[in-house]
Amino acid sequence: MNWGTEYILSQVFTIFMYGLMVITYYMKNRKMVLIISFLSIVANAIAYVLLNAYSGLAMCIIAMIRNIIFLVDEKQNGKRDEISRKDIVILVVLYVISVVSAIFTYEGFFSLLSVFATMLYTYSIWQKKTEVYKLCGIPVGILWILYNLYVKSIFGVFLEMILLVNSIIGYKIEKRIKKE
Repeated sequence: MNWGTEYILSQVFTIFMYGLMVITYYMKNRKMVLIISFLSIVANAIAYVLLNAYSGLAMCIIAMIRNIIFLVDEKQNGKRDEISRKDIVILVVLYVISVVSAIFTYEGFFSLLSVFATMLYTYSIWQKKTEVYKLCGIPVGILWILYNLYVKSIFGVFLEMILLVNSIIGYKIEKRIKKE
């Protein structure tokens, strides 16, 4: 592993990205989750460029598009708890784009971990409930830990573990609040 400037910068952007993601697991407002998540994705994309991790970069681009679509849709149609036919079409289109991107960036099975994580995360924020978002953060975290091991992002692995713990805590807090 080369510890040059590009690698160090990738880890700085990784730290920034995970700091923002931790914040999202404690938010109740879906719009703010999407906005903060978007900013974290930008930082993550920069980190993956610096690591030459093109599957991760492609998934970041898809995630940015996804968050913009969800934000625009909520702005135009307001917050809705029910899932419409249009919502299902949007999810399917995002999944198709993810699969096509995976074909072009395929570097072996481990490069697909970013695709699986992105697809599951897309579902988690598509479905409107913060409780499900936080629950899905658990398998998403595991997939990103494995992908970050694959691309040799030390801080990505370490901070994803912290994010995973925060996802679990955020989920448990939400469950406790719902019981009360």
